[in-house]
Amino acid sequence: MDESPGQKTRGRIYKWDPLTLCFRGLLAEKWAMRGKSFPAKEIGMQEPGPFGTCEQLTRLEHMEGMARYRRVKDIGMLSMVSKTINQHIIDYISTSSGSKRLLLQDFHNLGLLGSRQNSIILQHYRLLGLLLKRCTLLLPTKERLKYIHKIFAEVSCFKFNGCADPMQCSGFSCYGVFLQNLTAGWDELECHRVYNFLCEMTDLSRKMQTIVFSKPGSAQKLELRTRLFCRNVLLDHWRHRSDSAFWLTRILKPWPIVNQARLLYIIFGPTSPLDGQVIWQNMIDGPTDESSLRGLADAIRLLYDTGTKEWTADDVISLVDELSVVPREWLLENNARLLILSGNNICFTFMASKAVNGRATELARLIVFLALVCEKDLYCMDWAVKMMLKIYKVFSTSGERSNFLQNVADAFACVLMEMLQSAMSGHHEEEERNILNLFHMVHAQANFHKEVLYLTMNNTLST
Repeated sequence: MDESPGQKTRGRIYKWDPLTLCFRGLLAEKWAMRGKSFPAKEIGMQEPGPFGTCEQLTRLEHMEGMARYRRVKDIGMLSMVSKTINQHIIDYISTSSGSKRLLLQDFHNLGLLGSRQNSIILQHYRLLGLLLKRCTLLLPTKERLKYIHKIFAEVSCFKFNGCADPMQCSGFSCYGVFLQNLTAGWDELECHRVYNFLCEMTDLSRKMQTIVFSKPGSAQKLELRTRLFCRNVLLDHWRHRSDSAFWLTRILKPWPIVNQARLLYIIFGPTSPLDGQVIWQNMIDGPTDESSLRGLADAIRLLYDTGTKEWTADDVISLVDELSVVPREWLLENNARLLILSGNNICFTFMASKAVNGRATELARLIVFLALVCEKDLYCMDWAVKMMLKIYKVFSTSGERSNFLQNVADAFACVLMEMLQSAMSGHHEEEERNILNLFHMVHAQANFHKEVLYLTMNNTLST
């Protein structure tokens, strides 16, 4: 029976198989660089005859020579030629020369001149992840992870506390893109094992326990390293949001809701541009900007929108509610800004929950600050009015609805008076800020009621 070119026949392959020819060329190139003729016959790659045996081609010294001059991508292709070649590549990677060749460690060249080098080293570790995925394909998950950990243990910047300057290091990012390519296509059970293995090797759970039970800011270095490890290794490099949601769930779910909120703030909350430390007072001391809340809002949307079975809508809303008192109760303006950034569904569900639980006064003040954020951040004011109308419909009786509208009107008046008093009693710098805030509040109230009038008049004319 005739066979197609390159098909295996009793452990041998046709000499014109492209991978075999490629491998022969690599070996010939190595010998040529030594100024010697290629000993094809001695290693079983002579021209005569239709076959060449893989087993004769895969001596470790040839692997070392080949790997020294070829890209990681090429080595990954050769690892699929046969089990023997694959095993020799695994053995080569475990050698000091192999690890030195493959584990690039230029992690601190992050300036403008180093941006290209940084992208090159990230791509290198992406391909290395694919290479080790192929090389360890036949091993159980636990053995694959042990083998990789043994290799990576030599790189200090891959260790949780290994780098002296983690803010200026791309080591965790390289580890992250490696992990993403290694585990791509693995099922959830295998990925659970990966997370558990990483926790065991880094003692991550104990470190998290320390920062969630300590006074905020008392373990700044540990907070920073935990944030960098979780973001750069576990969360930031996935192509699909469902993958990011899976890993974020692994981080948060073992903890009670109070600790989940604290971890979420540490990982996604605002940080200092100077040293990367988590800024705990940012939501308490005064109004903050969108950039300080964007990471938290994106994380909340990730858990809510991906539809993972481990997070119900009530779970996410409870997390948002708990987050708004980390480390202490936020200014209501910052809470309103977070809800707007989190999207319509989360904002409505959060506010409807308060309506159902009879917290109409608190809800009315929140609507006032939604209007203020719309005014300050240049969102359409009709959005805030329409959100109020949707909440209005949540109340089941006419008495509850009338009470809600009265609370909104009272809240506008109360907040205006509070801001006026702050503007009149503050020091010079505070006075300017408070007057500006009062200016925005007056305009917010005017524009909010204008949109209410538009909506009322349009409904009247259409009937």
